[in-house]
Amino acid sequence: MHSTSPTAHPASSPRDIRFIFTPASIAIVGASADPRSFGGFVLANLERFGYPGQIHLVSRSSTEINGRNCVATIDQLPKGIDLAVLAIPEGGVLDAVGALAARGVRAAVLFASGYAEAGEEGVAKQQALAAAAKAAGILLVGPNCMGFTNFADRVPLTFEPIEAPPMVTEPGIGVVAQSGFMAANLRDALVSRGLPVRAIFSTGNEVSVSIEDVLAHYIADSQVSVITVYVEQIRRPALFLQLAEQARAAGKPIVLLMPGRSERAREAAQSHTGALAGDHASATAALQRQAVVVVESLDELFDASAILVRHPRPASGGLAFMTGSGALKNIALDFADDIDLALPALTAATTAQLKSMLPAYAVAENPLDYTTIGVRQPGLIGEIVDVMLADASIGSLLLCIPVGPMVAQRDKAEHIVPALARAGKPAVLVLTGDAGPIEPFFLDAIRASGVPFFRSADRALRALRRIADYSEALQRAERASRVPLAAAIPLPGAVPANGIFAEYQGKAWLAQACLAVPQGELASSADHAVAVARRIGFPVVLKAQASELPHKSDVGGVLVGLADEAALRAGWDQLFASVKHHRPELVLDGALVEAMGPRGLELVVGAKRDADWGPVVLVGLGGIWIEALKDVRLIPADMAEEDIVVELTRLKAAVVLRGIRGSAAVDLQAIAKVVAQVGAQMRANPELLEIDINPLVAYAQGSAQPVLALDALVVARPAHALK
Repeated sequence: MHSTSPTAHPASSPRDIRFIFTPASIAIVGASADPRSFGGFVLANLERFGYPGQIHLVSRSSTEINGRNCVATIDQLPKGIDLAVLAIPEGGVLDAVGALAARGVRAAVLFASGYAEAGEEGVAKQQALAAAAKAAGILLVGPNCMGFTNFADRVPLTFEPIEAPPMVTEPGIGVVAQSGFMAANLRDALVSRGLPVRAIFSTGNEVSVSIEDVLAHYIADSQVSVITVYVEQIRRPALFLQLAEQARAAGKPIVLLMPGRSERAREAAQSHTGALAGDHASATAALQRQAVVVVESLDELFDASAILVRHPRPASGGLAFMTGSGALKNIALDFADDIDLALPALTAATTAQLKSMLPAYAVAENPLDYTTIGVRQPGLIGEIVDVMLADASIGSLLLCIPVGPMVAQRDKAEHIVPALARAGKPAVLVLTGDAGPIEPFFLDAIRASGVPFFRSADRALRALRRIADYSEALQRAERASRVPLAAAIPLPGAVPANGIFAEYQGKAWLAQACLAVPQGELASSADHAVAVARRIGFPVVLKAQASELPHKSDVGGVLVGLADEAALRAGWDQLFASVKHHRPELVLDGALVEAMGPRGLELVVGAKRDADWGPVVLVGLGGIWIEALKDVRLIPADMAEEDIVVELTRLKAAVVLRGIRGSAAVDLQAIAKVVAQVGAQMRANPELLEIDINPLVAYAQGSAQPVLALDALVVARPAHALK
């Protein structure tokens, strides 16, 4: 579904909002002596943080607040203030925007709700607000937002009372969220872990300042190393993808949570921020193409950000799992298998080293149960961490240990935490016991080290799966960038009014693309059909053909297994009569006569051009199975063939592709070539909207003809849509 929004944003370039993040002067419109008012909270935050710039107060009820003079109206403010905070009801906002413009104010933060998130009346109000802001030349943050906090520069412009954390002096996390609640939630979760959070920004309904503007700011900021995003609609998809590519090139991971996988979530997003959700699956495929870390839960959003801020360029390779418990080792094996997280075998050199360090009864493998040696030799655990991480097949490490008594916690703080801290690969610590108490000195040591810390092995494993995905995505993106742009194959004739080519036209187009289709020809009469059948050989398939008939079986428009001339002639009459009965207004182009294809494994290969996110390609089990099992992979149109093969192995039906119960394995490389060619044509020809090959029959590896397209649908942009 094409996504729209009440506020239109040009898909060109992001706005420069540096002055919003670091304003030299701020006006609070709606300041109040009431410390629990929105204006009161904003002023208290600024004073608590020690904001270094000028503060101006506009208040109808007070002439002085906290020793600061107030003016009664906006037109009494000095000219040239960078930023205003509108802590006023929605009814006074339009007048305030005009008054601020007259004083040369460059931007404003608007907390008020009641706009596009509130239905049709709210949409109209938001459109009027957008027009007023544009006419005034003012950038608005919001409405329906909680503002932002720039921790690094001491600018807390939010109505929620917050404490000033220790000064952030190191590169860290930049957070942006459309939801104010989620911005606050992310702030609390990340700051409470002691992570370096540079800024938190809530965009709300995005009248002016959008997710993309903030994203561009973070990419340009050398002190932001990871960007954490919560978004309910990306309103400028093309720009977002350009920025994601820039972030990837700059080595800055973007960790993103975007609800909308379910229909109910998409409906809820509309009522929450006025966002009309686009095609979530297409968006996810496009985002992952640029190595955006698309997560599925808040836990993963917190946890992946916490790991990547320490290791923004994670190494490739699988996970090493270390523990002193055989039970946890077995649980880890099951859980890692459930989430498709690789636990690779260790190299012979690593295994030999471990054997020299472990008791004779311990098994030197991954996952590793190092038994109880940590009780007597706590320093040895740290040495084992070093050995495991030095293995070339290992990209990350999880150490899962109990909290233990005070003496054990002292040992872990002095020996194990430093080993994890010096790791050049993602290395996380899990302390079992759920909410069981941990000594303050141990927690302080963990926090000071920066080592990602968990109380749940399951949660840590899920986070590390996302890190592994990110490492793989970086490599995939690099390979995709080397996939050349193919030449566009001409469409098979004039585009029909509905954009849908008949099957015989679609197959002719596939044949030009060097994709195998059955021998056959469009017949205009029974005699013609018989002549075609004699040439290609019986038995044959007969299919009704018309642009307006993409689903032929529904009207009796497909007959199979016609074994001889008599059967074909009878079938011709039957087919035309059935179509006439169901669709009396329809005029057929004729009937396609084709050779019967041999039986094989039925797959589907399809592609569509999403109005927002561009072309994506789908591959999975075809025929009736696509509806029954929905076992498909949605992938970028420019994915390299070697990566398409990997995607095929990740289908639930991969065991069928490899051969099962005596059936031969099919040719994955041949399937991948079809997928790649479909994607290449979607990229090459922007007038192509959809391609559907269902079924694509795959045959045993080594077959002279490894794949055959038995049905094809090609859809292009109708001529009237080009205007």
